[in-house]
Amino acid sequence: MAEFKLRIDGMHCGSCVRRVTQALAATEGVKVEEVLIGTARLNAAETAPVELAIAALAKSGFPAHLEP
Repeated sequence: MAEFKLRIDGMHCGSCVRRVTQALAATEGVKVEEVLIGTARLNAAETAPVELAIAALAKSGFPAHLEP
């Protein structure tokens, strides 16, 4: 598994952390390691689940992008 870090816009409280965590946990192929305000660290078996995680966050109202 490869570790990825996402930068997440629009987070500002504990409720946002919970919503992001739930959206990522529901994404198949992604294992959530840590979610903090503005960022998430996760593991995925391949790069496709990362794109699915970004899409799931966008659907939840949190634009995100992969950090280098």
